[in-house]
Amino acid sequence: MISFIIFLVVLLVIMTVLKGQFKENLQFDKIINLLRVAAGVGIILSILFASIVQIGPGEVGVQILFGNVQDRVLRSGLNFINPLIEVQELDIKTQAYTMSGSNDQDDSEIKIKKSDPIQTLSSDGLTLLLDVTVWFRVSADETPNLIRNIGTDYEAKIVLPAIRTAIRDIAVNFVATDIYSSKRDDYVNDVAKKLEKSFEGRGLILEKVLLRNVELPQKVREAIDEKIAAEQRAQQMVYVLQKERQEAERKTVEATGVAEAQRIINSTISNSYLQWKYIETLKELVNSPNNSFVIAPYDQKLTPMLNFNQGNK
Repeated sequence: MISFIIFLVVLLVIMTVLKGQFKENLQFDKIINLLRVAAGVGIILSILFASIVQIGPGEVGVQILFGNVQDRVLRSGLNFINPLIEVQELDIKTQAYTMSGSNDQDDSEIKIKKSDPIQTLSSDGLTLLLDVTVWFRVSADETPNLIRNIGTDYEAKIVLPAIRTAIRDIAVNFVATDIYSSKRDDYVNDVAKKLEKSFEGRGLILEKVLLRNVELPQKVREAIDEKIAAEQRAQQMVYVLQKERQEAERKTVEATGVAEAQRIINSTISNSYLQWKYIETLKELVNSPNNSFVIAPYDQKLTPMLNFNQGNK
């Protein structure tokens, strides 16, 4: 825009000079006047448009005047500026840097940069292949310092080297199996703390570190799988033993109850009660139409329940 304004100014000067030389030619003079007016209007409009800059959503503008970075940051929307100022727009939305070998799709709302998964060594000397995603953003208020000290290629200069360094420096403090399982969160938190220190004072803000996948050597994975399977079998056996123990306790309680009931019955029942119950049963049988009876002489061996003399002793 500035070069276009300079061009119009030079054109206006040239036409002014030509007007002095051909002022006797009225037709040519009219043409020169029209061109001068058009050039003047063009200069005014160009200056007006150069004084207005629109910053998109999720972006800020850094003002640069003759190579000097200005401290005032332009926010989203229309901004009035010095027409001689150059505006460098920067994205302040959340960005994601992913180091992974997979082709899965991430959130389309996040600007994604991707590279290969990172190899690192654990404290026990094993080689790990890690899939890591780091969410970060540019601090709007610190964008002038970011442009002064680093430039717009901050991902290549700061973000990627800091991520790789943090991942490798922290990994040597952990055993491979701990990163894979029990201390995964501790490892991620330590990496995040180191990255925050690396980003501090550089206009970058760390949002989150995601450890997406940990790939161990094949033999280590097989050993871990076997250990997990053994633990599951042990837990299953504990469950079975507990169930059998509970069943044995139930049977013991049941047997105790039956024995107690029998003891109570034996201590309270009498021969008179049994004889009365026997007679009641005979009455029910006599009244039943499906039964036939044969009257026989009384025999103590055949009908002991009718032995009234024994019952009264």
